Amino acid sequence: MPSERVLIAGVTGSGKTTLARRLGDLWGLRHVEIDALFHGPNWTPRPEFLADVQAFSREDRWVTEWQYTSRGTSEILAPRGQLVIWLDYPYRTVRRRLFTRTLIRAVRRTELWNGNRERGLANMFHPDPYQNILQWQKRTLRSWHERMPQMQQEYPHLELIRFRHPREAEAWIRAQAEASGVSIAPPKRRSRAR
Repeated sequence: MPSERVLIAGVTGSGKTTLARRLGDLWGLRHVEIDALFHGPNWTPRPEFLADVQAFSREDRWVTEWQYTSRGTSEILAPRGQLVIWLDYPYRTVRRRLFTRTLIRAVRRTELWNGNRERGLANMFHPDPYQNILQWQKRTLRSWHERMPQMQQEYPHLELIRFRHPREAEAWIRAQAEASGVSIAPPKRRSRAR
């Protein structure tokens, strides 16, 4: 039987939101995009963030990205979660994905959350490491390697599935669809901006 409360862990650019969306569609789970709860207008943190996380975590069925752990989300989400999917992909894979995603969003002026838009090159090459998304990714690349053993110890009820390559995740989600008798669309191919 599919899990009813799912956390997707991984470094920035690993594809957490895409997988959460697909899994939500497949298993009929509400996908709560946690970035949308965190970012207010002009990229300012929303004061209601943790209250909103607490509210949706009380629901019976959801899938979300496991982020903002330093802001207190683990203490709210982990006790309620049932399954953790860890996207532990190679650096070259997540780097390419993040670079491409950021560039495409900037060129298309894609609105993300609460009127915010990707800042493109400014976001990728900003001198402040906390505003430079590429430096942030590199600095936090191994954070789940340090954090996950502790989470498993603190929350032993959480089932963990770890994917080391996107092919593994794709094979798994296809197997879930087949077991459910549901046909799923392949992941959207992104046009390569090269």
